[in-house]
Amino acid sequence: MAALPTDRLGFLLSFRGELTSARIRSALGVAGLHPRNAMTLMRLAPAPMSQRELAAAMEVDPSQLVAILNELEDAGLAERRRDPADRRRHIVEITEAGAAVLDRVDQAVGEAERELFADLTEAEQTLLRGLLDRVVVDPAAHECGE
Repeated sequence: MAALPTDRLGFLLSFRGELTSARIRSALGVAGLHPRNAMTLMRLAPAPMSQRELAAAMEVDPSQLVAILNELEDAGLAERRRDPADRRRHIVEITEAGAAVLDRVDQAVGEAERELFADLTEAEQTLLRGLLDRVVVDPAAHECGE
């Protein structure tokens, strides 16, 4: 007898992931951002960083990051500038407008997460985060649809 989809971790994670993704995308709608754009702003919020460091932190190909940064710059949410110490290097930072958008996104995503994970304790959420970090995936093997 074939296994039920709910017996297959891959199917279960995929299905729950799609539903979670839809809810998070809905929350990001408050700012009209795609998940990768929001993630980029989150990475930039603590401090500016080089474009190369940002690509590594986000686990995306540098060419994909260029497209994301172009969108964020066009919207006035982030900016790139040459590093005065090394003109070949670009420093990326969030703008004031980007920080304001990120505040709205943070509130909306926080509410979505409270709904999604309402039945999990803090300890279970921490455990889930740790387990998901251990799922073997190679971001470079998948194209970014954002």
